Amino acid sequence: MIGLIINIFMKQVLRNPPAAMRIFVLLAAVLLYGTTGFLYFELPGNPDLVWLDGLWYTIVTMTTVGYGDFFPKTVGGRFLVGWPVMLFGIGLLGYALSLIAAALVTSKTREAKGMSQFNLNRHLVIFNFPGLAKVERVLEELYLDPGFSRSSQVALIDEFLEELPVELQKRGIHFVRGNPARDETLSRASLDRASHAIVLCRTPGDPASDNLNVAITLAIEARCRNVETVVECVDPASEELLHKAGCDRVVCTSRFDSLFISQELLNPGVQAVIADLFSSRGGQQIYFIAVGRGGTFGEISGRCRSMGHLALGLGNADGVRLNVAPETAVSAGEQLVTIGPARLNEI
Repeated sequence: MIGLIINIFMKQVLRNPPAAMRIFVLLAAVLLYGTTGFLYFELPGNPDLVWLDGLWYTIVTMTTVGYGDFFPKTVGGRFLVGWPVMLFGIGLLGYALSLIAAALVTSKTREAKGMSQFNLNRHLVIFNFPGLAKVERVLEELYLDPGFSRSSQVALIDEFLEELPVELQKRGIHFVRGNPARDETLSRASLDRASHAIVLCRTPGDPASDNLNVAITLAIEARCRNVETVVECVDPASEELLHKAGCDRVVCTSRFDSLFISQELLNPGVQAVIADLFSSRGGQQIYFIAVGRGGTFGEISGRCRSMGHLALGLGNADGVRLNVAPETAVSAGEQLVTIGPARLNEI
């Protein structure tokens, strides 16, 4: 066993040492040579010199700073110590800087190509990349809400995206390339410590995308059920299957498209109203706000009006009730559906 360890050490460390070890050994050798050589030649003429002075002279010479507080006065100190330290020091410094630059470029390239592993916490994970425009729209709407600041961390998982677009790199988005239904990919995105997950359709309008989203949902829920998941689907028939898979919310785009088209025909202008309510860019939005102090719905509606909000109804695990009777009792902790200009923490 000891012989095997020695053999591995000889092959991997002594015969082919890593770059960091080569730099360390060469740096130590130059520092030792310069320090001892400087003292050997200059100490007889200047007895006050100490080892720290020789080390300081070697460092400022290697880095080409040259303060001039210490310099060799003897021929041996100048030609046998000074020149070698200058030449080898500059070469060693350039070699070290080139390795550091190469490591930084490699790390940035690996991150842009989704090959890195991230240590994130309380972040958002977006699955699938249907296109830059859609991902940016989702992020912009999230950033406009006070509950999700621009400093919040976001990780994007996609299997076929070769490199993260520059626009998303500027936003500080982390990219993980791999099968989104595999544990190895989810681990690299720190899904276990995520707070929310959004599963987008890889190919918008293609019902076959729902099959992948079901598999992703199963992988998420099997690994960490505490992550709040919102899944997009194309076929309304997939909604029930996604709910059975364990996702928290399902958004069926085709169902909403048909509703918008029919309502815009029957009630022209509905599209503008819905766009205003759904967007965080301005105007009014729909909010679910916790009721802090119970009472009747009429009383709580009055509190909402005093805060600039209009109470629409109540929401709970069973669904949403709109246009609730004023005498309906509302207990603390229930969710109130309101329309207002900004989110309220509590009513």
